[in-house]
Amino acid sequence: MIANNKKLNPPFNYKTIILVLLIIFILIFSAQRVGIPNIVDRLYEVSLDIIGVKETSRISDGLSSIANEMWPPVIETKKDINLILNFDSSNLPFYSFIENQKVQLYETNLETLELESREEEVLFLVEPFGYLKLVLLKVIESIEIAFWASFIALIISIPLAYYSAKNYAPNKTIYFLSRSIVSGLRAIPELISVLFMVLAFGFGPAAGIMALGLHSAGFLGKFFAEDIENANQGPQDALKALGSSRWRILKEAVLPQVMPQYVAYILYILDRNLRMATVIGLVGGGGIGQELKGRFDLFEYGHVTTIILVIFIVVFIFDQISAKLRNKLIGNSS
Repeated sequence: MIANNKKLNPPFNYKTIILVLLIIFILIFSAQRVGIPNIVDRLYEVSLDIIGVKETSRISDGLSSIANEMWPPVIETKKDINLILNFDSSNLPFYSFIENQKVQLYETNLETLELESREEEVLFLVEPFGYLKLVLLKVIESIEIAFWASFIALIISIPLAYYSAKNYAPNKTIYFLSRSIVSGLRAIPELISVLFMVLAFGFGPAAGIMALGLHSAGFLGKFFAEDIENANQGPQDALKALGSSRWRILKEAVLPQVMPQYVAYILYILDRNLRMATVIGLVGGGGIGQELKGRFDLFEYGHVTTIILVIFIVVFIFDQISAKLRNKLIGNSS
């Protein structure tokens, strides 16, 4: 038997050790910069609080104090009848009533220049579901923003996808420009682009629609183009051999392959835009986000709870509908 004197390479060498040490150093430096030790310390306090070793922690104290203020949710509205223009007590809104409440008023004593309080009875118009109705109307506006943003994204992404597919772009210049546009649309976050759209379209849904639509077009253009490039080449070569045009090849050999995936992409973008439509209102993009920010700034956490619950229910329902629609369409296509 001939001995094999060939030496095996070591599993690591000095270069590997240097690289690992460099990575560890970078991670430690980065962790200090972004506050990872503070996160670990807070989570450690919460763990001790949960198991009963420590009485309180800053995180649990903060969350519990906010949670107490967030419950119960506020679904009614109360308006001082003295502040309602042309108030008519004989023509009240549906299912509303007038309520007499004592309120604490503060005024300055002109003699002592001290702030004094006094109680006064005030009549309020109470609408039991008034705030819930307002939230639902704002959520419907967010749904409309998401729908139109997705529609605009689809219209923009179709030509971008065609010219961004390497095997269908007329030349390298158009391919490079299309890919650059797709990348540029994806690179700018919605919360940044909506700030510019507010300057162009003003505060409201229009700014939100354009911000979401352009950003989503970047994603759809990329997804669509990659699926066109990765489609099975066999059917395309067969039609090409028969002298078919590019458009016919795309229509008859590529689209039947990629359409189920396209449906999934569109539903995903619609779902994503629905969730983002509730956020862009924080910076002036319309929808429920504006109402959420206003109530949060006023520390009206009961109203915030109502908004969050309605958003959750709407997103959950849409997710169920989207899943069933996706399964039905993709199942029929296959």
